[in-house]
Amino acid sequence: MNKQEALFEYNLRIGDNALVLAQRLSEWSGSGPILEEDIAMSNMALDLIGQSRGFLTYAGTVEGKGRSEDDLAFFRDVRLFRNRMLVEMPNGDFGVTMMRSFLFSAFAYLHFRGLVKSKDETISGLAEKSLKEVTYHLRHTSQWVIRLGDGTDESNQRVQTAANDLWSYTNELFEMNEVDELLINDGIVFDLNGFREEWNQLIKEVFTKATLEIPVAGYNSKGGINGFHTEHLGFLLAEMQSLPRSLPDAKW
Repeated sequence: MNKQEALFEYNLRIGDNALVLAQRLSEWSGSGPILEEDIAMSNMALDLIGQSRGFLTYAGTVEGKGRSEDDLAFFRDVRLFRNRMLVEMPNGDFGVTMMRSFLFSAFAYLHFRGLVKSKDETISGLAEKSLKEVTYHLRHTSQWVIRLGDGTDESNQRVQTAANDLWSYTNELFEMNEVDELLINDGIVFDLNGFREEWNQLIKEVFTKATLEIPVAGYNSKGGINGFHTEHLGFLLAEMQSLPRSLPDAKW
């Protein structure tokens, strides 16, 4: 693998994370527990779509094969997606959705904060814009986790169950491979382990306020950045990609 290929893969990761989570959040549109939250989740989904567009567009430019953001979003099969498994997990109830978004937003916030210093000006610029949005996502979802965790017995139990079920996918957020090695050497990206303890502390602080317990992971998932995913992503992509694949030449 050369630097160009590594840069392409890294941009796919970020773009795919945002795209898949946006699709999950958009599934709530019209079904939110209250109108204000319905709108909030839709707005977060739009933020993520914007992030995905930026990074997938740059990925296509780096690749140099003429593929657009739409080509990469709608005409890749599941094994070619590079997102972390956490974002493809089904919505479940509202507690599951908020917990999933909180765990990922905490990672994305610290990730983009580091990428702002990237020597790649395009990545740095995209990260700076994304950081503003993710800062809100983190604040919003953490407030809901606290509200649900420190609420009724039922809401506490539901959000604790969500944390227990999702926790085995959090270790994969920090998984790296040869892509990272190549780009870290050039100062384009950084070692994710550098902020892992800060992520742990951030989660601990919110869980403490929410009267939740940090789960003990059993099985730790891995492989999303290498194209290994759960069955959930296949179903999500089948729905998301159905229209453009049915009418590939349509203009909107």
